[in-house]
Amino acid sequence: MARPEFEQHIALFGESGSGKTVLLSSFYGRAQEPEVINSSRRHLVPVSQPQGNKLHSYYLGMKNSATLPPANRFSWDSYGFDLKLKLDSATGGGTTDALRLVWHDYPGEWFEGRREGARERERQAAGFRALLESDVAFLLVDGQKLLDHRGEEERYLKYLFTSFRNTLLSMRPDILEDGKRLVRFPRIWFIALSKSDLNPDLDVYGFRDLVIEKAVDELDLLREVLASFVVAPEALAVGEDVLLLSSGRFAPGEIHLERRVGLDLLLPLAAMLPFERHVRWTTELRLPSKVSGELLRNSKLVATVLSLAAARLPKPLARAVVALGPSVLAEVAALAGTKLRELNRSARTKGDLLGSTLSQFKIDLEEAEQAVTLIRGVS
Repeated sequence: MARPEFEQHIALFGESGSGKTVLLSSFYGRAQEPEVINSSRRHLVPVSQPQGNKLHSYYLGMKNSATLPPANRFSWDSYGFDLKLKLDSATGGGTTDALRLVWHDYPGEWFEGRREGARERERQAAGFRALLESDVAFLLVDGQKLLDHRGEEERYLKYLFTSFRNTLLSMRPDILEDGKRLVRFPRIWFIALSKSDLNPDLDVYGFRDLVIEKAVDELDLLREVLASFVVAPEALAVGEDVLLLSSGRFAPGEIHLERRVGLDLLLPLAAMLPFERHVRWTTELRLPSKVSGELLRNSKLVATVLSLAAARLPKPLARAVVALGPSVLAEVAALAGTKLRELNRSARTKGDLLGSTLSQFKIDLEEAEQAVTLIRGVS
């Protein structure tokens, strides 16, 4: 099935118990809170209402009863969410579609290697193929296990990266049909610290430095394996982007979901980071045409919307962006600081909901960097 014109896929990879289901439930449940909807002027609507109800029930269980979601052992699923923007009454009210986010939930037990039995191996291979067609991937470091290994963090981090690398290697024949490398592949691989509230002494730079100090060789080997799966591996970032994540503050009998970290960045990251990075790679690298075409798949729409929302962009530049020249796309992708905020204010004034939303996403990412929650790589 072909993807809609603007659809972003994210995949979370992590061991069992690393917090993937809690993160997903908190991400969706928080977006259903009335104050969030009213302040952001956007709705996050599940493609499957039964899936949405399940996630919302998990969220409410944590919020109201301090009850954690059940473990989803050996199961994987994909969750689609439509981002709908609220229109002003002056324009007729209602909502308009903006983008679709697809979140692939990954069974942590698959970290343990290739499954036994033909049927289970087929399920695992199908799941991995879906995961490995995402736009952004997050490799989770479990904050609890990192805390448990205080003083000997290398034991845990080396095991984590090595286990994932070996699982990918063992499944390579099942994933790559006739050994052909993939064009569509997560080219941005975050290293993310889940349950970051358990390690309050680590900001995102401290976490990055810990990973590099304790397990840089294993991370490099994982990068080599991932590069072996993809066409044009020069357009690939593994571990250059780093994020702190926490669904809230957890204590015996208490869960404080309002004290979350990084969770509100997942939608901006999924929407904007591939746009920024893919445009840069397409502009600066000599890539095969099928790769550059895939990387620019969503960038065209985003660049057009953002540029036309900016009142201060010269008309020739706006027309050029509509023509989708790569150098102009790169200029739009590089908007930051004052110019980005001018664009955002202009879009809001003109009632351009999509332009204001996407430019606000970029502002959110800048502010997260300033709050030492996020590192965006430069490759």
